[in-house]
Amino acid sequence: MIDALLTNAAFLLGAAAVFWLISAATGKVSFVDSIWGGAMAGLAVSSAFQVETPGNLAVLILLMTAVWGGRLFYHLLARFFRNGEDERYRKMLPSPDDRMAFAITALWKVWLLQAGLIMLVSSPAQIGILASGGMAIPLLAWLGFALWLVGVFFEWVGDAQLARFKADPDNKGKVMMEGLWRYTRHPNYFGDACVWWGIWLACASAGWIYGLWSIAGPIFLTFTLVKWSGAAMTESGMRDKYGDEFAAYVRRTSGFIPLPPRENAKA
Repeated sequence: MIDALLTNAAFLLGAAAVFWLISAATGKVSFVDSIWGGAMAGLAVSSAFQVETPGNLAVLILLMTAVWGGRLFYHLLARFFRNGEDERYRKMLPSPDDRMAFAITALWKVWLLQAGLIMLVSSPAQIGILASGGMAIPLLAWLGFALWLVGVFFEWVGDAQLARFKADPDNKGKVMMEGLWRYTRHPNYFGDACVWWGIWLACASAGWIYGLWSIAGPIFLTFTLVKWSGAAMTESGMRDKYGDEFAAYVRRTSGFIPLPPRENAKA
């Protein structure tokens, strides 16, 4: 298994080097967001090719990861082409006019960091596929698949609802608080967490030791979605942009786990 994981790491670093060269040449790095899902799907495929005869459990974990990652890759890449460079990256990197400083900073602060985090977060998929061999699908894996379905629903539907809301010119300058966004301020991030805890359960069904080896992945992902680069960073910008309207939304609506809105919250 160690050899297979090292092969995956080499594959990922090679891809990161190519994308870094593209970002250095174009002065843009926002497309790294789409690479997040695409690379995890790619690592799952790489893992499956290194299993002599993948069983049903390995195929299930592969499909869970590839379907999630492929959809996210397309969604975020389309957003990049539609909106251009994300303001977050403009703030964290030197100006592209200083090509050397931009390239060097992007290498370690974006591409190498992302590569390490991708290996960590996707470890349940990689280890689960490599460890399951020819196994059938245990009950625990089906429970993981059910949780994955919940996550896919919240992530896909939440993203679609937000895109439709933003496409309406009448909603310019307004806060999205309809549909799933009425029950959680971040249905897409909540869905993301459910997806990877579901994949982790499928991995753990191959043996408790594999669940132990890979549990850092979903723990870190949940932390970053709630406290670091996910909800926390998004809401920091929204407080500045929407002011009192967003403050009222925060008082009414759960921050992460979907809950009924607090209709009697003070304005």
